Amino acid sequence: MFGIYLKRELSRRKKAALVIAMGLALGIALVITVNSVSAGMQQAQEKVLQSLYGLGTDMTVTKARSAPTGTQSGRPSFDFDASSNDSTETQSSDRVTTQGGQTLKSALVTKVAAQKGVATAVGALSLNVTKVDGSFTQGKAKTDTSSSSSSSSSGQGGPGGGQGNNSGSTAPPEIQGGGASFDVNSYSVTGVDVTNQALGPLATTTITSGKTFTTAQANAKVAVLSKSYAKENKYTVGKTVTISGTKYTVIGIATPESSEATTDVYLPLKQAQTLGDSANLVSTIYVQATDSKQIDTVKSTIQKNISGTTVTTSADLAETVSGSLSTASNLATSVGKWLSIAVLAAAFLVAALLTSSSVSRRVREFGTLKALGWPSRRVTRQVVGESIVNGLLGGALGIGIGLAAAYAVTTYSPKLTAQLGNTGGGGGMGGGPGGGGGPGQQSAANTMEIALSAPVSLTTIALAAGLAITGGLIAGAMGGWRASRMRPADALRSVA
Repeated sequence: MFGIYLKRELSRRKKAALVIAMGLALGIALVITVNSVSAGMQQAQEKVLQSLYGLGTDMTVTKARSAPTGTQSGRPSFDFDASSNDSTETQSSDRVTTQGGQTLKSALVTKVAAQKGVATAVGALSLNVTKVDGSFTQGKAKTDTSSSSSSSSSGQGGPGGGQGNNSGSTAPPEIQGGGASFDVNSYSVTGVDVTNQALGPLATTTITSGKTFTTAQANAKVAVLSKSYAKENKYTVGKTVTISGTKYTVIGIATPESSEATTDVYLPLKQAQTLGDSANLVSTIYVQATDSKQIDTVKSTIQKNISGTTVTTSADLAETVSGSLSTASNLATSVGKWLSIAVLAAAFLVAALLTSSSVSRRVREFGTLKALGWPSRRVTRQVVGESIVNGLLGGALGIGIGLAAAYAVTTYSPKLTAQLGNTGGGGGMGGGPGGGGGPGQQSAANTMEIALSAPVSLTTIALAAGLAITGGLIAGAMGGWRASRMRPADALRSVA
């Protein structure tokens, strides 16, 4: 009886039911869209962190760089010989400097690994190579004879005058031509621990050509190049790359998994230490915790037991991601969620008011039913049942609209930029996996472009279904309460 009457009443009031359902559908669709876009923002941010921080890395340990003292300016200097008569002679000079914060002793890697809650730790050394090459062209001295002749002529006396003194009248020679043409090329080099490549700089890359380092190559003159750097400079596996006079054989080409590489050349750690004159030193220590839920505790332990270091977690780094990704994420998190809540609340209120208004127009019907013996709870159940069906219909429509909106976002894939800023403390991240130095020192290398997607999870769909039922219950409760207060006399009064 309940089902038959419910079906008949909904069929008679299709327009009113559709209006209530559409109101709920819009609110639910907005909730789905905001949640899916927020999930896409989270995924995009994780891509940034994986690329710039290190897959499998829970935190990094660095040390803030101290201010240069005495004659140490920290600026690169180059010495060239400009006295050569051979204008075609090419001169070249490499300047190798450490990047990121102040270097740490390699022994600290073992000390960090021994801390409670640390599963493993590896060190890496970040270097920057500035290469200047070119040649000087000497200028040639040229005497201006016309100026000399003019000067001699002007020395003649006037009428009655004597001959002027021509001493020193010849113009000095003028240097013409000459100059210098030099090309400046800067690239990053990272020394990696070849015994544990699953943690640190190479963790976010895939070897797409050749092979990676072996444990036997801990001090070998071999190199792995990033795909972009190899393509730009036309390097292939088997060729050699010369850095500061030392030749390294290219054994592999590495492709980053989610973005552009922040390191151009990877070397075994010992070779990088020799190249940078940094024996037994590292610039960054990559740390993996035994339990990802205890990262904050491990961070506090390291800072307490190893003074003077800066420990940065992925959560700290996430706060430094800026650009359009950060702006969009903030909008989706704050404005978007509050907007969806406001629209959903409005949809619930409108549904409740429309249901209540519908009950008011059914005074005769409910009054007659009560006169026929229907108790108030049965009338209330009837109204609530109709509202829940309207809510489910609105939920189905809202899920459909929300899925369509999420699909449109994923298909269109708007591009967002992300920049890795400084985490503070001077040392910052130490350059992330690429070892490209502190974020402030290589902002260009740490700028990424991410395609936004809007994944919809089963949890979001379940939330939408729950909201639909909730909206139906709220509307039904208000309408049922009003219907339960009606008396048979109200039906007679409306007829009269």
